[in-house]
Amino acid sequence: MTPTPPEPAPKLAPTGLRWLLISLAALIAVMPLMHHGCSCGHDFDFHLLNWMEAANQLGHGNLHPHWAFTPAFNAGEPRFVFYPPLSWYLGALLGLLLTHLPGVGAVTGWNTTPILFTWIALAAAGFAMHRLAREFAGANAALLAATLYVVNPYMLFTAYERTAYAELLAAAWIPLLFHAILREKVTIPRIALPVALLWLTNAPAAVMGSYTLALLAAMRVIATYRSGVASVGTSENLPTRRQDALRLTLNTIAGTALGFAIAAFYIVPAEYERRFVQIAMATITGMRIDQNFLFEHTGTSGDALLHDQVLHTASVIAVLMLGATAVALAAAFLARKPKPHANAFPTLTLAILTAGIAFLLTPPSLSLWNHLPQAVYLQFTWRLLAILAPILALTVSVVLTRLPPRLSVMAIVAVVLTVALSHPAYHAFQQPCDPEDTAAARQALFHSNAGTDPTDEYAPATADNDALSPNNPPWWLAVSATDGPPAAAEPGGTPMHFSVAAPRAEDLVLNLRDYPAWRISVNGALQTARVRRADGLIAIPIAAGPSTIAIRYAHTADQTAGDAISLIALAMLLVTLRRNAQPTR
Repeated sequence: MTPTPPEPAPKLAPTGLRWLLISLAALIAVMPLMHHGCSCGHDFDFHLLNWMEAANQLGHGNLHPHWAFTPAFNAGEPRFVFYPPLSWYLGALLGLLLTHLPGVGAVTGWNTTPILFTWIALAAAGFAMHRLAREFAGANAALLAATLYVVNPYMLFTAYERTAYAELLAAAWIPLLFHAILREKVTIPRIALPVALLWLTNAPAAVMGSYTLALLAAMRVIATYRSGVASVGTSENLPTRRQDALRLTLNTIAGTALGFAIAAFYIVPAEYERRFVQIAMATITGMRIDQNFLFEHTGTSGDALLHDQVLHTASVIAVLMLGATAVALAAAFLARKPKPHANAFPTLTLAILTAGIAFLLTPPSLSLWNHLPQAVYLQFTWRLLAILAPILALTVSVVLTRLPPRLSVMAIVAVVLTVALSHPAYHAFQQPCDPEDTAAARQALFHSNAGTDPTDEYAPATADNDALSPNNPPWWLAVSATDGPPAAAEPGGTPMHFSVAAPRAEDLVLNLRDYPAWRISVNGALQTARVRRADGLIAIPIAAGPSTIAIRYAHTADQTAGDAISLIALAMLLVTLRRNAQPTR
């Protein structure tokens, strides 16, 4: 009897192969980091310490931190109220996972966390871009679009030089926003999800995304209505197109509102509590819109020269990407031809959006920046390249679809493109690490008693960071509430429960920044009397004799309201998804 030959191994489906190639492109982009170590870019310290702080609180059972204890030299700040949660949750969870793997030490784990974070963000961005491109282009062209999006110059500038990890993660949601408003059928859930994800990831990206959504929706509504006017007397009458335009408008508005509501557990406290901090410090010198137009020069000081150097790099990237996008849009217009597998490509709509981005990068747009709500908090006009990048990648895929390319050819081109763009970008953008900036040094600092630097915009409204001592003990007794600590005291953060024996009626000064959410009890009685200090620390009067101090961070009414809105919105989203999934009879 002839033995049955073994069955051949199953081949990877084309879709699975494309996703594997996108993951490989992201891996190639982070290979220099894997080989040489992290790039200590502009925001590296800030994000790494956020992740360590959040990981520490998650490890102690606080699943939704609001207060960061180590900043401001252990006096703390409400950093997690104002900084969107998804990026620091992801960084914290990766850090916890890697540092608890068998045989992996804490230093190795935290060294690896930013690299793994970068790979996840880039791969997710590629998957999202592939989904967007498939709406208008062939599958193989969509692969190249995803690859181009992963390694476009602005993405790599963000990953290597700026290490703006939250903005990097937000790049995964921007193509989904385009997909939601440009696809043939606009639905409430598809609008709501990217809106919510953007607001929960990065506030500047969310502001850009919201305005982009509004502009694209407005242009699509106008185009829908105009097509109805043009079709009067044909088989498609004006009332039908008016209904389509109205449905598109209502779905976009409802989806946007639902997205905001899903993210309300972050948005409501962040918006309400901004009155308690110096949020305007986010737009101080160097971070104002008027100082960040293309090729702007801000001065001759060391800080100004460093700022202008970064701005020059971003400006060169902007000019290159604008030029490439213009060429791609022109090619898409000249090669336009309806394809049975793809929707009509909105060349004019994307050209108008590209022109708008180009205008906003230049000084004549300053008045517009100053009058658009929340726009000044974008800080850097060149952040708009995060909106331009998916336009470029999508348009290139549409042009390539006219060929059409084979999968094997596109796979080779995708790998070559990734190497050709990512490795030169690494050498151009990578930032060396000073000894005090490495992950090991940051971890040692985090676990020391010294605490870390304050963030200007998160300092309490009446506090002066320059008046804050970096060597304050956890607490001290003072004759006057404005007195400094005793000499040679050991620095540290205030414990949440401790006892003190005062020889006489004095003031107890806590190395804890005053904030409305703190509830302090003395011998079981809630203490509401506070004395204002220039450094923003809490000072309370206590009587002579022993006192037991209990401190807790309260769940405030605005946080409760935000949580309730988010829960209701999630329930509405699930109901809507279930209703849309039901087959029509």
